[in-house]
Amino acid sequence: MRRRLINSTLAVVLVVIAVFGVSLVIVETRTISSSAQESVDSEALRIVSIVDSRLIGGEPVNPDILAEQSGAKRYARIRIPGREPIELGVRPEGEVIRGSATGERGETVTVEESRSAVTAEVGRTLLIIGAVALLAVVAAVLLAVRQADKLASPLTDLAETAERLGSGDPRPRHKRYGVPELDRVADVLDASAERIARMLTAERRLAADASHQLRTPLTALSMRLEEVAMADDLDSVKEEATIALTQVERLTDVVERLLTNSRDPRTGSAVAFDLDEVVKQQIEEWRPAYRSAGRAIVHSGKQGMRAVGTPGAVAQVLAALIENSLMHGGGTVALRTRVTGNQSVIEVTDEGPGVPSDLGARIFERAVSGRSSTGIGLAVARDLAEADGGRLELLQQQPPVFALFLSREVRSVVEVPQERPVR
Repeated sequence: MRRRLINSTLAVVLVVIAVFGVSLVIVETRTISSSAQESVDSEALRIVSIVDSRLIGGEPVNPDILAEQSGAKRYARIRIPGREPIELGVRPEGEVIRGSATGERGETVTVEESRSAVTAEVGRTLLIIGAVALLAVVAAVLLAVRQADKLASPLTDLAETAERLGSGDPRPRHKRYGVPELDRVADVLDASAERIARMLTAERRLAADASHQLRTPLTALSMRLEEVAMADDLDSVKEEATIALTQVERLTDVVERLLTNSRDPRTGSAVAFDLDEVVKQQIEEWRPAYRSAGRAIVHSGKQGMRAVGTPGAVAQVLAALIENSLMHGGGTVALRTRVTGNQSVIEVTDEGPGVPSDLGARIFERAVSGRSSTGIGLAVARDLAEADGGRLELLQQQPPVFALFLSREVRSVVEVPQERPVR
């Protein structure tokens, strides 16, 4: 491209020089020739006027007097009737420019000048025009090189940006060049880079979320299958298999929910559901893990509550809170349901050391954890809660109290006594 720009600019300049230069040479040549002819004619008129004045005054006419009075520098031949011709100067050889004039007494004056003088003047003019044309060509080349660099360098940068995008480096460069068309291309590439970066971030986030969120259901399913393998009677096998199938369905729901959130985190499928069923299901699912750890999980609060949300998402949020208490908490884990205004609230608390004071405001941020964990679980739980119009908050740091707020479907509620811990 650089060479094409230089060649095209140089070609345009050469065409302009050829058109205007040839015209200028023709005009200057004619002007010089006309000026030389006018000069010869003028000198002939001057000499003939001097001869007329001397003849009228009866004064002698000879070469010395005429040369002195006329100041002639060219060859001149004066013919006076009845006298010998008078010559001034040296007659030129070759082609000449000739000018003649006739006086009142019949005398004629012929002035001649060598055409070589005109040719030399034309040559000097052509030399000047050629020098100017050469300077114009050099200036055009320099300008073309500069313009080519100004256009080619941004294109090289844009090509490198596109290559970086293709190689998986989506960082926008935010570099502009002062050329509207090139800046438009740069804007599009930067916008594409930002979109690709968001897509890659979403894909990595989906992979991390899936790894984290599928770990718990798969672990629970593995435990159920182990119990099926160890069961002796057919009824126990059927019961455990039924529970395992239920967990498989929930696992499928987890996968679908993760894929839905990866496409659009704001997409929800909120419906009215029985909150007690979700809480009961989570307690039954996690009770074996707590029993193995020598701890208990209990439920208290109001019964018969109905909330508006996605049952699978609510189960995922509760599973994240319960697992968080199992991994980082201590003692008995309590799930308490209550009503506040037009919202249903599920609180999850334990008897552990709680959330460090320096992490209280950042506990729901990704990669933030008070222990050596991924810091993904609570962030995913918050996103799931917000996708259905709810919210997840840390009400108290020590002991820790997490609360899930959901829109409530108004219905009569009954207080139930706290369950006895199962160890």
